[in-house]
Amino acid sequence: MAKSPGISITNRKAYHDYHIEERLEAGIVLKGSEIKSIRAGKVSLQDAYARLEKGELWLFNSHIASYDAASYTTHQPTRPRKLLLHKKEVERVAGRVLQRGLTLVPLKLYIKHGIAKVELGVARGKKAYDKREAIARRDAERQIERALKQRK
Repeated sequence: MAKSPGISITNRKAYHDYHIEERLEAGIVLKGSEIKSIRAGKVSLQDAYARLEKGELWLFNSHIASYDAASYTTHQPTRPRKLLLHKKEVERVAGRVLQRGLTLVPLKLYIKHGIAKVELGVARGKKAYDKREAIARRDAERQIERALKQRK
């Protein structure tokens, strides 16, 4: 049997808006039509965030498009989804987020050994000048690359 290519959806906006301090991997509770949509790549994590509620982690505002071939039991595209972590991991992350004013941002959604996983980042928001500095640095690197290519 041929192995299917790995599905990986990245939240590029998170890398632009936040300094990522720590990463962790969590499982995600899905319905059948949601996993089909993820495998088709119809997912957006752009405005998504994770939050702690009653001792559990939940993923909000992630958009998993409705699966066309699903019957009447299709899912809501932006419903909250429960994240699966060990209790000690949840407590450790909750402590960091509550004490230091950090936030949980989904960085990637991918399928690992047939199971959907979310890579969460414990992140601190960037200021406007940090964003401008990063853009200027990227532009300078592009110009250097172009100059080196033209030289050859």
